[in-house]
Order: sequence, then structure tokens, then C-alpha cells
Amino acid sequence: MSLSLLSILLGVAFAIPNVYGILKPEAFKKAATAFPRSNPWGYALIGLSTLWFLYLVKQEDISDFAAYKTLMLWGFAAIGLGTAFYVKDFLAVRGAAVFMLLLAKLMVETARWVDTPWRLVIVVWAYVLVVAGMWFTISPWRMRDFLLWNVRELKRLKTLCIARTAFCVMVILLGLTIYRTAPQ
Repeated sequence: MSLSLLSILLGVAFAIPNVYGILKPEAFKKAATAFPRSNPWGYALIGLSTLWFLYLVKQEDISDFAAYKTLMLWGFAAIGLGTAFYVKDFLAVRGAAVFMLLLAKLMVETARWVDTPWRLVIVVWAYVLVVAGMWFTISPWRMRDFLLWNVRELKRLKTLCIARTAFCVMVILLGLTIYRTAPQ
């Protein structure tokens, strides 16, 4: 996948909920406050993250682990399923945290070979996701607190949604212009 396509997809995907927050702040607030303890979101994110991680492990070509690859795949699949069934407290947050880490890996690997300083927009965003993913993994209630802080006041909610939407528009524009023409 090219950095141009990835940045357009990321920009659109992250802009959609923020535009929703601008247009329907009360519904956005309700959804955001319900997310951390949402089991349907948790199952979806843990399932998607587990499958993505298993795909990455399967693609890995480290000869030191070749003899254990099948065992590792089964073990990681069991961890993903076990998490979904036995760690239901803040399951959506845990799934989102793992998804953030995997998404950050994709972002950094895609931006690695693009020869423009503007690639750092995606790389820095990826590292923010890494830090957030690690933080929310070890203390998932922090995402709940962060979301509650974001939506506590209507003015703050709209301001943050507008700022995030503006960032997403910038990322989309980078994908349509600079990343498309940058040497790879």
C-alpha cells in the first residue's frame, strides 16, 4: 500500500466520527462514553486485532522461530480468544489499544521509504498511537477518563472534533498531493 492511499484512508476513517461529533454532539457523547465497556466493540476489535497479528506472525520470516511458528500461531490465537472470553472488563479499550499498535506498525512501515519530510506527519501520528496503545493496555480506565474529559463540555467536544477533523483533512490533502508525488 502506498503512503498516499494509506493517508487518505486514515484521514477519512478518523474524520468520520469527528464530523459526526460536530453535527450530532449529544449522540457522539453517548457513543463515546459507552465505548470503553462495549462488549460488541470489544469482540470486534479483539477479533480483528488477533487476526491481523496472526497474519503478521505468519508472514514473518525469522529462521530462529521457524520450528515454533505453528505453535506460536495457535498460542496467539488462544490468547486472543481467551482475552475475548475471560477479560471482558474494558474489552473494547484493550482491543482498541492492540489495534492502535498494529495500525502504528503499518503507518511507520509504509512511510519508511517515502522521501519527503512530510512523511513525519504520519510517523509522529503513529508514535502517538504507540504511546496511547501502550498506556491504554496497562491502564484501560484511562481511555474512559480521556473520553469523559473530551465530551464533558459541549464547547470542548466541538472544538476537539473540529481540530481532529482539520488534522484529518490535512492528512487527506497530503495523500492527494505530496505523498502521491514523493519519490519512494
